[in-house]
Amino acid sequence: MSDPTTIGIGLTAAVVAVQGDAPEILVARAGDGPAALPAGTFEPRRDRTLEIALRSSVAAQTALDVGYVEQLYTFGDRGRAARREDVGPHMVSIGYLALTRRPRDGAALAAAGAAFRPWYGFFPWEDWRRRRPEVLDAAILPALGRWTSEAPEAETGRALPRLARARLCFGFDGAPWDEEKVLDRYELLYEAGLVEEALRDGRPAALARDALPRLGEPMRDDHRRILATAMGRLRAKLKYRPVVFELMPPRFTLTALQQTVEAVAGRKLHKQNFRRLVESTALVEPTGAAETATGGRPAQLYRFRSEVIEERPAPGLRFGRG
Repeated sequence: MSDPTTIGIGLTAAVVAVQGDAPEILVARAGDGPAALPAGTFEPRRDRTLEIALRSSVAAQTALDVGYVEQLYTFGDRGRAARREDVGPHMVSIGYLALTRRPRDGAALAAAGAAFRPWYGFFPWEDWRRRRPEVLDAAILPALGRWTSEAPEAETGRALPRLARARLCFGFDGAPWDEEKVLDRYELLYEAGLVEEALRDGRPAALARDALPRLGEPMRDDHRRILATAMGRLRAKLKYRPVVFELMPPRFTLTALQQTVEAVAGRKLHKQNFRRLVESTALVEPTGAAETATGGRPAQLYRFRSEVIEERPAPGLRFGRG
C-alpha cells in the first residue's frame, strides 16, 4: 500500500485564449469524463525547473506550446482528488495561468484529445456582458438566501457570517459586483453544497440536499477551483499589466482589443471611454494599415508598444470595477 504521508508535486495549467468574443480554456482529454485542465507531475531527476516541467506536460497532452506563464497558487487540501479511499501519496498541485493564441490549425490539438472550451460554460454567473446572468436570480441567490438563514453567526466558525460573505461575493442587498472575486464566489457555492464537486467530494452541505442546481459544468479534482483562481488573477492583472496583448494577434483593431478585454472581464465597457483610456496609456500605436473586412469603413490596425513596459511601472488598462 502506498504511504499516505508521501508528498507528490503536481503541476496544473489554466491555459487561456480568446476566440472572437469568447474567452476559452484549454482542456485535456475533452471526451473522457469531467473536463480536466492539462496537468502533470514534477520529477526532480528529470525536470530542471517547475515551469519547464509544466510546459512539457502541456505540450505532451495538448500538442500546444504556450507563451506567457505565471504561477498562481499552491493547492494542497486533503481530499482534493476525490477518492473513496484517500490513502495514496498526497498530491500538492501548483496552479499556473498561461496565455496563448488559438492555433489556426487545430488538427494537432484534436489528435491529442484536447480542445478549447468557453470558460463561461464552467462559470455562467460570471458573464455580465449582455445582461445580468439569469442563473443568479433563478438558482443561486434563492439557494444562498436559504443557506445564509440556516445558521446563526456563532455557528459559522468564520470571521464573517454567511450573509456578509454572500453580500460581498454575489452582491446581496444591492452590494456592487466585483468581477475579480471569481474564486470567492466559487468557494462560497462549494461551501454551501451547491456545485457538483461538493457532492462528489462528500461535503455534508451537498449530501443534505435533495437535488443540486445545474451551476455550470463540473471539472475533475479541484480544477474548477484552479480555473476560478486563474480567471480572478487575469481579470485583476488586466488593469495593471499589459497581459491582454498576449491574447491578441500582432496587429488588431481597437474594437477587437475592447472585445477581448470585455470577454475576459465579463462586462461591457463604454466604447469612447475605452478608446480614450487606450490612447492616454500609450499602450498601442497605429501600424499605418487598415482592416477592410469590417462590413463598413476600414478600421485602423494597431500594435502593442512594448516600450511601455520600460516607461511605466504598471502599464495596464485601469478601466475600474463593475
